Amino acid sequence: MTTMPATPADTSQSLLEATGLQAWYGAAQILHGVDIAVGRGEVVALMGRNGAGKSTTLKALMGLVPRRSGRIRFMGHDLSHADPHDAARRGLGYVPEDRRVFTDLTVMENLSVGRQPPRRWPDGSTAPSWTPEALFALFPNLGEMPERPGGRMSGGEQQMLTVARTLMGNPYLVLLDEPSEGVAPLVVEQMARTILALKQQGVGILLSEQNLRFAERVSDRAYVLEKGQIRYEGGMRALTGDEVARRAWLGV
Repeated sequence: MTTMPATPADTSQSLLEATGLQAWYGAAQILHGVDIAVGRGEVVALMGRNGAGKSTTLKALMGLVPRRSGRIRFMGHDLSHADPHDAARRGLGYVPEDRRVFTDLTVMENLSVGRQPPRRWPDGSTAPSWTPEALFALFPNLGEMPERPGGRMSGGEQQMLTVARTLMGNPYLVLLDEPSEGVAPLVVEQMARTILALKQQGVGILLSEQNLRFAERVSDRAYVLEKGQIRYEGGMRALTGDEVARRAWLGV
């Protein structure tokens, strides 16, 4: 594994640490001993080609794969064997690539599904807390269609709604799977602004992404996966400036 100096970030409080993470679908092993850490107010990009194991890594952290092993610590709690609803209750948010909005429910009803009580950081300070009104300020398009069913929204609007629904759970950390994939440039821009706004509030983000320019704009550090193993770990700027690493593991 190649390791480069990381871009400085506020990681004085580690939110998520995974060591030796392995995952299987049936008899096929997808992840082979993945180690990942994300700090408070840090955006970390998980990069790699299609099939490298990026989405599986996020699902394994959330407890959404049929079989996994390794150690997962989140906010001081052991989530190694936790179910997805337990992870969500602890403040781990997950935005899937395929969105999964409730198509028969309105925007407001989708948001209500994700609602959880306000949270506090371990030091007693108030953690970011979201209301529909605050989310409509972040995603003005959603504010214009509060009663529209999820099934009558564009792909980009559904992407915004999925992120907003996750934020209604007031997460400490968000697992964000391919936010720039298959959406219009204006939505990509909105996603970038959202990630940076969350970072400013101290929320940690682990971002699965193939778009190098998008990842470079929002991320502090990067891990690169190849065949379910971490091949590169370092600062995001170091990765974008390393032509050999980019060509070897990203093909760009």
